[in-house]
Amino acid sequence: MMKFLLLIFLSLTICSAAQIKSPISDHDNNHHRCFYFHQSPRLHPAAAATTRNRSFWRRHRPADLPEQKAQQQSATSEEVERTTGDCGEGILAMAMRPETVEWIKRVRRKIHEWPELAFEEFNTSLLIRRELDGLGVGYRYPMAKTGIRAWVGTGGPPFVALRADMDALPIQEAVEWKHRSKVAGKMHACGHDAHVAMLLGATKILKSREHLLKGTVILVFQPAEEKGNGAKRMIEAGALEDVEAIFAVHVSHQLVTGMIGSRPGALLASCGFFRATIFTGTGREDQDQGNKEGLCVLAASAVVISLQGIVSREANPLDSKVVSVTSLKAGSKEVDRAPDAVVLAGTFRAFSDTHQLLQRIKEIITEQAKVFRCGATVDFFEDENTMYPPTVNDIHMHEHVKKVAIDLLGPTRFQEVDPVMGSEDFSFYSEVIPAAFYYIGVKNETLGSIHSLTPHISPSMKTHCPLVPQFMLP
Repeated sequence: MMKFLLLIFLSLTICSAAQIKSPISDHDNNHHRCFYFHQSPRLHPAAAATTRNRSFWRRHRPADLPEQKAQQQSATSEEVERTTGDCGEGILAMAMRPETVEWIKRVRRKIHEWPELAFEEFNTSLLIRRELDGLGVGYRYPMAKTGIRAWVGTGGPPFVALRADMDALPIQEAVEWKHRSKVAGKMHACGHDAHVAMLLGATKILKSREHLLKGTVILVFQPAEEKGNGAKRMIEAGALEDVEAIFAVHVSHQLVTGMIGSRPGALLASCGFFRATIFTGTGREDQDQGNKEGLCVLAASAVVISLQGIVSREANPLDSKVVSVTSLKAGSKEVDRAPDAVVLAGTFRAFSDTHQLLQRIKEIITEQAKVFRCGATVDFFEDENTMYPPTVNDIHMHEHVKKVAIDLLGPTRFQEVDPVMGSEDFSFYSEVIPAAFYYIGVKNETLGSIHSLTPHISPSMKTHCPLVPQFMLP
C-alpha cells in the first residue's frame, strides 16, 4: 500500500498510452476505443505549429484505413479486455519493483530540493535529459526555453501524448526535513516535482515495453504552468506535432489517497487578470467648479460594488463565473490628503463567454469613473499571455480514462468530480486536440496531508503512512 499512488499513476497513465496497441473497436463501443477518433480535433489559432494534424486526420481517420477497419471489425470485447488486463498486470508488476520505487523517489527528492520557477527550469530539464539518456529515449530540446519533447514507440501513428509540468512556486517551505527546498523562497508546493517523477517512471516502463507498442507515445515535459503559458509556448514550438490525443494528471488534496477524479466537459475555468487606474479629472471637467478631492476613491468604491453585479445580476446562474477585486491602493501615509488616483486589480474566472466578461468589466470601470467625473484605464495583460481558456475534457478521452481506472482499481476508486474555478494551462492543449485531465488523490487527514502536495508534509510520515507512496515521502 505504500506504493499505491505510484502504481495508480504508472498503471492508469501508461495503460492510457499503451492501449494504442489494442485492436481498434467499433465506434459504438466507446469503452474500448483507442486513439483513432471519429470527430475532428478542436484546433486553435495559437496552434499554428500543429496544422499538420489537420491533414493527418484527413489521411488516417478510420474510414480511410481498410486494414485497420478490418481489424476493428474482427476484434472482440474479450480480446480488448484481455489486452487491457495483460497491460495492467505487466505494468503493476514493474511498478511494484523496489528498484523502480527507489529510483522515482530519488528523482522526486532531487527535483524537490532544487525548485525552479517558470522558464528557469534549466537544472530540472538537465536532470530529465540525463535520465532520458540513461533510458535510451530520444528527445528534442530546447522547446519553449526549457521544455522537452521525448518519444517512445515505433515513430509512426497513432500518436498520443502524456504531459508533466516542471515549474515551482515562489513559496518558502515551512518545515525542516532532509529533502526540503534548498532555494530560499521557492518550493514545489503544487506537486510538479511528483508529476515529473511519475512521467519519468512512465517513460521507463514504456521503454521496457516498447516492442509491444503499435504507435508512438510523446512525453511532454513542460515549463511554466504556474506563470507564462508554458503550454501555449510548447504548442507553438511543435510539441503537439502529429499528436492525436493528450493526457495529464495532477495530484489533488481534495480527493482521498488512491482516488481518481475527473469529469467530461469543462473541468477547470478560464482565468484572467485586470488592473485599472481611476484618476481624478478628465480634461474639460477640470474647469468645473466644485470639490473634486477624493472623487477617485468614491469612483473606485462604486466600481468594486458594481463589478459584483456581473455575476449576481447578469450571468446565467447555471454558468458559473467569478469576478473579484483582490487589490486596491490609494493615497499615502499622509491621511489628511486626498489621493488623485486609485489602482485596483483583480481576477475573473468563467467556463464560457470570457470575451463578454472582459467587455463588461471594462465598461463598468470606465463608465462608473465617468459618473464621478474621473477617468480610467483598464489593462487585461493580454500582451503578457496571462489569460487561460477553460480546461475541457473530451468526452471520449474521459470515458477512456474512467474505464482504465475502473478496470485497474475497481468502481469505488473513480469519482466524477465537480468543476472548479481553478485554472490550468493544460487548457491550451485541450483547445487543439482531444484531451483528458484527471486527478489522483493525496488527501489523508489523519496524517495531516490536507494541502496541495503539502509544504507541511511531516518527515514522520515515512513510518506512519501506509497510503502515501514511498516516492512522495521525505
